[in-house]
Amino acid sequence: MPTDIHAYLAEFEDIPGTRVFTAARARQGYHLNQFAMSLMKAGNRERFKADERGYLDEWPLNDAQKAALLARDYNALLDLGGNVYFLSKLFSTDGISFAEAVSTMTDMSFPEYREMMNAGGRSPDGVRSKKEQR
Repeated sequence: MPTDIHAYLAEFEDIPGTRVFTAARARQGYHLNQFAMSLMKAGNRERFKADERGYLDEWPLNDAQKAALLARDYNALLDLGGNVYFLSKLFSTDGISFAEAVSTMTDMSFPEYREMMNAGGRSPDGVRSKKEQR
């Protein structure tokens, strides 16, 4: 492990298909995650469903976060500081299961994703480093 904390944390960005929820991501996504948690209240869910953009405009979110929320681009939301457990409030508001939402973050359909997970998950073989393509 590197002694420089910044070098150590930078290594997390080299993992393909994975976004490690670091302190930096937590700071970046604070308001995004607070928005998601607001959906725990029925009244907020109703307001959001009635006027998504209007509800989002009440939060200090940046344009990229708002666009990703409106598009339900969960990978972008993770890149923008979203935490999948907070974002699950959005999945639930949309009436989709956690597994179905997560399947949209892959290159598989929900039935393919479910079958893969029931068979034991992804193989550990494959690219393990973005920069080294190994």
